[in-house]
Amino acid sequence: MNKQQIILKTADFVKDKFSGESTGHDWWHMYRVWQLAKTIAKDEPTADVFVVEIAALLHDIADWKFHDGDEEAGPKAARQWLEQQKVDEAIIVNIEDIIRTVSFKGAGVKNNMKTIEGKIIHDADKIDAVGAIGIARAFAYGGANHRPIYDPEQKPTMHTDFEAYKNGVSHTINHFYEKLLLLKDRMYTKKGKAIAQQRHDFMEQYLAQFYNEWDGQR
Repeated sequence: MNKQQIILKTADFVKDKFSGESTGHDWWHMYRVWQLAKTIAKDEPTADVFVVEIAALLHDIADWKFHDGDEEAGPKAARQWLEQQKVDEAIIVNIEDIIRTVSFKGAGVKNNMKTIEGKIIHDADKIDAVGAIGIARAFAYGGANHRPIYDPEQKPTMHTDFEAYKNGVSHTINHFYEKLLLLKDRMYTKKGKAIAQQRHDFMEQYLAQFYNEWDGQR
């Protein structure tokens, strides 16, 4: 198979696996990240577009959140698939590292993506966590995990390590402060920063409206 055939076959594989998933980590999340990554890659001429597309499609293939906190579930699942497609070992290693590194790990934990392909995937993935889509995904995930919408008596926690973040349980509005509102300042690429800022501004407007309605003002 040529590279384009592998990309399309991978897209079909991911679509079949995640269609109908209801936590916001569904096929359409993968699809949007895929499209965003291609858009960002146009401004990054040194990026290997094949790696970008495959990594975008596989970045959530086995997310630790749904595999008992196992951070290696995703890299292992990606390797298994890519070996079946006879992808070069160097590319598999790059994609494994991207998947291993892409997750947000807490307010106090710095992301350390090494390659330009990884930086593109990071930005595309995090952009899909902010703005109107990000808000919808946050409440979908919260509902699927029996989390309240909001509890004004429970304040956000700025987690200082990944274990604390993984084990944290809070209402969905706190998630904005613990993660979503932090993402615009963590973008790597120029295009990612511009898109994230626009979506961040929308989230700020949403939260202002939310608190007004919560307090019965309008």
